[in-house]
Formats: sequence, structure tokens, C-alpha cells
Amino acid sequence: MRPLLLALLVLSAHAADFDILIEKAQIADGTGAPLQSGSIAIKDGRIAAIGQVSGTATQIIDGRGLVAAPGFIDVHTHSETICANPVAENFLRMGVTTIITGNCGNSRTDVGKFFAEIEAARPALNIGTLIGHGSVRKEGMGGSFIRAPDAAQLEVMKQLVEQAMQDGAVGLSTGLIYVPGSFAKTEEIIELAKVVARHDGTYVSHMRSETVKIFDALDEFIRIARESGCRAEVSHIKLSGPTAWGKAGEVLAVLDKARADGLKITHDQYAYTASSTGLRQTIPDAALEGTREDFIQRLADPAKKAEIISAMAEMRERQGRKDYAYAVIAKCVSRPELNGKSVPEAARLLRGADTLDDQIETILTLESEDGASAVFHGMNEDDLQVFLRHPLTMIASDGGPRRLGEDVPHPRSYGNNARVLGRYVRELKLLTLEDAIRRMTSLPAQTFQLRDRGALKPGAIADVVLFDLAKVSDPSTFADPHHHAEGFVHVLVHGTPVIQNGTLTEARPGQIVRRAR
Repeated sequence: MRPLLLALLVLSAHAADFDILIEKAQIADGTGAPLQSGSIAIKDGRIAAIGQVSGTATQIIDGRGLVAAPGFIDVHTHSETICANPVAENFLRMGVTTIITGNCGNSRTDVGKFFAEIEAARPALNIGTLIGHGSVRKEGMGGSFIRAPDAAQLEVMKQLVEQAMQDGAVGLSTGLIYVPGSFAKTEEIIELAKVVARHDGTYVSHMRSETVKIFDALDEFIRIARESGCRAEVSHIKLSGPTAWGKAGEVLAVLDKARADGLKITHDQYAYTASSTGLRQTIPDAALEGTREDFIQRLADPAKKAEIISAMAEMRERQGRKDYAYAVIAKCVSRPELNGKSVPEAARLLRGADTLDDQIETILTLESEDGASAVFHGMNEDDLQVFLRHPLTMIASDGGPRRLGEDVPHPRSYGNNARVLGRYVRELKLLTLEDAIRRMTSLPAQTFQLRDRGALKPGAIADVVLFDLAKVSDPSTFADPHHHAEGFVHVLVHGTPVIQNGTLTEARPGQIVRRAR
């Protein structure tokens, strides 16, 4: 026998049974079943065996004192810029191995090209996308939005959605408080959701209101789900503004009745009492239609400016707000010195006073320049906990890929999953560990039909996270957000460690996640 062939045979005879063997961990399999002690064997990027496992492995991971769970799936992110930050360490550090972007009506409309760019960027985690209604509306209708599309424009929009679904989008998202989605009639959305329903995708909605008008928004949401035949998801379920607080139970009752009537409805939530979006959301939609130059021209007209300011007053009154102290600027490109400042603080810097008039002028000035994003402290902890207790509430950050030290963003991008585990599981015992993990894994995988993900079982893709529940924490705060979550010791994506013994590796094993067909 040739020496080389003999050597290969000897090597083959001694080859390990598995690539990785995680030993002696407390396994939460993602289904909500009780923890079990055991091992997890991984071979060729998939789980080969779980429980009492025998065999050899190329690499052994000591799971003693750690909880092993499926990698967390964050179904509500804003990660259209993922190619500029493909490692997305902030997500990995809180156990997230799969993200869904394209939420709140904003996405890339060329999904196939977007996926190709992501693959070329070699991400460290898995990425899927929704097709955004607002983006589709812009492309299909041009710059004029305060109207319904004509038949030809609607057909263009339907074709964009159809192509996105064929390319693997998991569904359609709307942002009905944002221009241009805020100008869309319900019938328009139903027609687009019907396209998604034909592909068995999901309609995901940032509803038209999360304030005292939320019940009207829920009626519309449920109508869209019913008439389109689409499974449906309420994005970041919440009640914004003091006038809406205390109604969480009523909101859930409406959704539960719709489910009892046969609709497939779920919802997601982040674990904070502040939201984050553009500061322009304090300005009436009609003032924002068209280009920024159009907005500047409206401000130059005294009568139109007075109408805008009057509408802003109505918005404050509806929310139970006296001023804009609840809004803190997260990112202002034209005036970065304002990052981290509340609107009254920004007014003092720009105008020397923080009266309500000065706050309004500051908001209008910033929007007339390059705009700004802000953190809005507008929710109630009691409502948050009512929503969180519901068994169909998924855990989702509403965040995006972050770089340490850049701007003053909402801390949810760094700490959302860790906060749920540390505060609401370990400290408050509002959720059991097993159920919290189910909300982060199998529930989102089932809702968005992500095949072979969300549960630890033989044959599943080996996205696995190991964490020390006693040490899990979210040091990121509103005032000082740039801190990674703590307590996550190992994170594996497709069976490859991306966090190992608490250290980020150089591996980039992330893949595109398409809707199961």
C-alpha cells in the first residue's frame, strides 16, 4: 500500500466524531421545556446530538455553570447598513445570532441585490429582511404622497413586493406613522399584503397610532390581516404618552379576540420605556410631504408655519405633553454637539432659552437642516410588564448595528436581550428562564418561518449561545449607552464560535436567511 494512502487511512481512523462538543451545560432547548443537564454535539454546522452524548470532538466547550440556548432571533431591527458593520458585535454580545431588518416600512427594495451585497461583506451573524411598504411607495409613486396611487403605480408597487418575496423576503412591513406610509389608505396596504399572503409571508406593522388612538390602529391592523389572509405581527407593542397609559390589558384583549377568531397574530417588544425614531415625528405629516426644500418653503410662509405649530400643539395635547423635555437627541449630523441633549437643553444651546416656543423653533430648525434622531421617554413600566407577560410577545430590540462611541443611541441595541434575562427573569421573576428563551428563539422562528432555527434538536442549524445567568447584565444606559452586554461566554453561528470565552473571534459564518418555501 502506498505510504500516502496508508497515512490517510490512519488519519481517517482517528477522525473525531464531532467538530464541537458542548459538555455539562444546562440546556434550554427553545421550546419552553424545563432545563436539562447534558451535552450538545455539533457536526458540519448542525446539531448532531443532544442530551447524553458519547463520542470524540475536535473542540470541547465546557458548559458547566452556563445555560445553553438556541441563538437569539431578533425579528425587529433596522440594519440596512449592515454591510458597513458586518460583524455587528453589539448583537453578538447579547446572544443574537439572527436579525430581521426592513422594519417600519423602510427597506432596500432590491432584495436580491441587497442579499448579494451582504454575502460579499461576510457577516458574522445571519440576516433576513422584510420589504418595506414606505420604500416601495416612494419608488412606485415618486415624490407626491398625499394621495392614493393610481392603478399603474399600485401595480408597480405590487410587482416590487412580488419580486422581493421571490428573492426571499420574509414579509411586508409598514410604518404608518412615517411619511410616506402615513398617507396610505388601508385598501392600498391590503392589496400589497395579499401579494405577501400568496407566499405565506408575514405582514409586520408599526401601526398608525400607539397613543390614545391605538384602538383605531388595531382595528385597521386586524382588518388588513383578515382581508389579505396574511399572518400578522404588531411591531414593538407599546402605549406612548400619559393619556394612553394603563390600557395594555385592553390592547391585548383586542388582539386575543382576533386570534380567537382565527387570525394568526403575534407581537414583539423591547424591554425599555423609551422609543427612538426621527425627531421629525413631533411635526405633522402634511408638513413633511415632499422634499426638505418643500418643508423649508412652508416654514417661510407665515400662515403655513402657524398651521404647523398649531398642529404640533394638538399632537402634544393628544399625548398629554406640555413640552418636549421627554425627547433626547441621539444623532444630529449637522450639529453633533447636540447629541445626548434633551430638546430644552438643545434650545438653550442654540437659542439661549428653553421656552416652549424656543423648543419648537429648535425642532423646526433641525428638520430644515439634516434632521435628527431622538430617544423619546414616553412609556410606562406597568404597561411594559403587562405586554411582556403575554405568551405571544417576542423579544426584539428595534435597534441596529452599533459602533462603540458613535452618537448617543438608545441602549436597546446593546442590551435588550440581556435586560430581559437579567431584570425580568433573574431579578423580577416576571418570566421563567425557559419561557423568556422561547420568546427569543422558537417563537420568532415559527412566526417568520425560519427553517431549522430557534430550537436545539438534532438536524437544526447550530446557532448556539452559552451564558451565565448570574452574570448577565446590560450596562448600557440612556446617558452612557456604549457598553456591550455582559455574561455571554460563547456564541456560535452555524457551529462556528464568533464569541469564545468572552472574546470576539475573527470568524464570519453568517448567512442569508430566506423565508422557508
